[in-house]
Amino acid sequence: MMSEKLTKDDVKKIQDEILERKTVLRPKILEDVKTARAQGDLSENFEYYAARKANRENNSRIEYLEKMLKHATIIEESANGGVSLNNTVKVKFVEEGIDESAWEVDTYKVVTSIRADSMKNKVSIESPLGKALLSHVVDEIVKVELENGTGYELKIIEIDSTTDSSDDDIKAF
Repeated sequence: MMSEKLTKDDVKKIQDEILERKTVLRPKILEDVKTARAQGDLSENFEYYAARKANRENNSRIEYLEKMLKHATIIEESANGGVSLNNTVKVKFVEEGIDESAWEVDTYKVVTSIRADSMKNKVSIESPLGKALLSHVVDEIVKVELENGTGYELKIIEIDSTTDSSDDDIKAF
């Protein structure tokens, strides 16, 4: 398993989820298995198979999260004035030959990879965009290098250094 970069807050969220799954969810699921098994014929007992599936999924998630913690690298949020972890960054997409006022504007939150969600504009520090933004400051133009050798430029226009990550969910697997 690759070493996942996690913040102290990520570690706390993972530990909380493991505890919840072990102490609340697991006993409930095991009770569901027991209740469904008591209904008799297991060959056509949908509830029994559904409860066993839920138990396997819960145990797999616990194992996955425990392995993630075991191999994690804890990173600190830096405060160097530039873009850092958990910052929300407003950028303009640089378009040559077009007036800057017409450049497309977008906003991204820079997060660890377990909290990344492209549908919510949360980009991982491991992604090309996240790597390009880190440590850069307002009014700086950064180049986002893509794996295929191409890229694009962004101008950082605003950095919100609020580092609250309480609304960032940990990705399911």
